Amino acid sequence: MAKFQLGDTIPTFTLPTITGETFSFDQHQQEHKSWHLIVFFRGAWCPVCESELKDFQEHKGFFDEQNVHLLAISTDQQESLQELAEKNDLAFPILQDKDLTALKAFDVYYHSEDSPYEDHGTHGEPAYFLVDENGKLLYQQQQTSPFGRPAVTELRKIVKYIKKNLK
Repeated sequence: MAKFQLGDTIPTFTLPTITGETFSFDQHQQEHKSWHLIVFFRGAWCPVCESELKDFQEHKGFFDEQNVHLLAISTDQQESLQELAEKNDLAFPILQDKDLTALKAFDVYYHSEDSPYEDHGTHGEPAYFLVDENGKLLYQQQQTSPFGRPAVTELRKIVKYIKKNLK
């Protein structure tokens, strides 16, 4: 399923935030010169996603110390995503991809009406992309269902491992 090889430059994207502002990945990366962990999630209606985002918030200090910015992207409705963020005090950007722009650019699995089983209607599935300060891919993981995704504690290990062994 992976479209990218390690070391490939990932696509840039511009998406609305849950507060209605415009977020440009290219501009953000130029301003911060940091690594990014881009997390695609199903939606505010998904309890597994909500739990994962809460875990990311709990571990945000680790990612900040490692100079890794967290970004979360969903195809869900802006209002639902905003309620999710407020309810869980999420302090990292949550972006809405209603037109599937980033989802398609990253080749993230999309559960559509044509999918072989019913699963809460149409939505993007979980995917993770760790990229360096130049937008080069360091790690990726994609799912076709809500289960099997790496735990935040595993993603912490992955960040540390890659930083330690980076050529």
